[in-house]
Amino acid sequence: MKAKTPLLIFLIFLTLTFVNLPVAQAVCPVCTVAVASGLSISRWLGIDDFISAIWIGGLALSLTAWGWNYLKKKDKLSGLTGVLAFLLVYLSILIPLYKFKYIGVVGNILWGIDKIALGIGVGTIVFWLGAFLNSFLKKRNNGKVYFPFQKVVLPVGFLLVVSLGYYAYCKCYSIL
Repeated sequence: MKAKTPLLIFLIFLTLTFVNLPVAQAVCPVCTVAVASGLSISRWLGIDDFISAIWIGGLALSLTAWGWNYLKKKDKLSGLTGVLAFLLVYLSILIPLYKFKYIGVVGNILWGIDKIALGIGVGTIVFWLGAFLNSFLKKRNNGKVYFPFQKVVLPVGFLLVVSLGYYAYCKCYSIL
C-alpha cells in the first residue's frame, strides 16, 4: 500500500490544530527539554518511527507555543502571525525529513499513512490536549496547579501514554 502524501496529512493536522485553539498557550522550557530528550532517547534506542514522530510532533507544538508567546509579549501576535509561526516550525521539520527521505519511504506506513507524518500529527494533537487539560485544570482551581510540575507532566505524560499504548499494540499483534 502506497503512503499518502505528507503534505495532505500536514494540512489536515494544521486545520485540526487551529480549530477552537486559544490565541497562545505557551509551554514551559522544561517541558520542551523533556520532549526533546524523549525524542533523542527513542531514536537512540531504535524505537519505531511512529513513536519517535509522536515526540517530534510534541516538540514542534511546544516550539510553536514558544513562538506564539514571544510574539504575544512583543504585541505582534495575530491570526496571520500565529499561522506563520506554526508553518515555520512545522515546515522546518517536515521539509528536511522529506528531502532526506525519512518521510515518504515505501513500506514505512501505519494504517495506510506514512508513519512519521502520522506520528507528528498525532503527537501535535496529543501534546495540545495535555496543554489544554493543564489550562482547564488551572482555571477550575483559581489559577493554581493541582500538583507540582503539572504544566510539564500533563503534555509529556500524554505523549508517553500514547507512545506506550502504540508499543503495547505492536507487541500484542507482533508488529515490532
